[in-house]
Amino acid sequence: MNFDLTEEQRMLADTTRDVLAQTYDTETRNKVIESEVGWSREVWHQLAEIGILGMGFDEDSGPTEVMVVMTEIGRRLAPEPVAAAALVPGAVIAAHGTDEQRALLDGVAAGEQLLAFAHVEGDRRSAKALSTQASGQGDAWTITGRKSPVIAGDSADVILVSAALPDGGSGLFLVDFSAQENSRVTRTRYRTFDGQRGADITFDNAVAQQLGAGGDASAIIDETVIRFQSALCAEAVGAMDEALRLTTDYLKTRKQFGVPLKTFQTLTQRAADMYVSLELARSMNYYAAVCVADGRFDPMAAARAKMQIGRSGKHIAQESIQMHGGIGVTAEYPIAHYAARLTAIDQTFGSATDHLRYLTGRLGEYGVVAL
Repeated sequence: MNFDLTEEQRMLADTTRDVLAQTYDTETRNKVIESEVGWSREVWHQLAEIGILGMGFDEDSGPTEVMVVMTEIGRRLAPEPVAAAALVPGAVIAAHGTDEQRALLDGVAAGEQLLAFAHVEGDRRSAKALSTQASGQGDAWTITGRKSPVIAGDSADVILVSAALPDGGSGLFLVDFSAQENSRVTRTRYRTFDGQRGADITFDNAVAQQLGAGGDASAIIDETVIRFQSALCAEAVGAMDEALRLTTDYLKTRKQFGVPLKTFQTLTQRAADMYVSLELARSMNYYAAVCVADGRFDPMAAARAKMQIGRSGKHIAQESIQMHGGIGVTAEYPIAHYAARLTAIDQTFGSATDHLRYLTGRLGEYGVVAL
């Protein structure tokens, strides 16, 4: 299996990296995440201008390009909700929506419309047991229930919502905030510990439109979650890569007892272990992205990738802070922010422990053990 990027994909990575590098250093990012929306609309429109926000649902790009972009998002810790508000729900609408619904994507790619995926209902371990209910038939549907947390739900114009269908199964619906009356949708906005934004959203007979042809959308919901997990894995790899680079640079320049820290063998061995963790994560990230690109939305592959990403992220985050010492936990230095983001990614759509539990629970299907 060839994991080498094409020339076009390398150019995409370089372009994304250059745009974000010109915008974000630690001081600038700290100011931006303290703003009302927590990210820069100017940067958002710059990303739209170079075609980033349309990646994954236009004719010239797909999941591999999404992986490339999200890796650079993670490398710079850019707070813009590129995956949550554009790439992931956009790809699902492009693949399964009606022509009218797909027309919405022009505004998303242009940076004028923001999306969100509302699926989790407070307990990440039981997301399949939906308490949010859909009522209606044909073109007339309403949604009642609560979703929490909804990543980028604080700013979204249109939300892709999962809900239980009246006759069983699960459906996917589009809820347009501009189409609601009498506060049928309320959202409580908040900032997460890693500087991102989210919301708790309550639907009270909110007007909704069923995605695509309708019917049971359980497989599409699983696809959406896997797409999200794949994007998060790529972002985490970029963050781990940069955290390791910052740490090794620090070991080369920081002196203790009159010599650089890199002269202490124990520290260099620990840095080597961090590199091994990074490459394990990178390999699983590539594999998960290739599966999605091939149209194989395999929950086992996604769980294996997310588990390794969580383990590697925790290892690299903790070691980076330890090797930096006290400066590693200050807001003025980037390492603490990388650690926070890696921790948040691990806890989004299943932690490493959650995915290990899922994988061990399926061993019996492969004749490995008798359960």
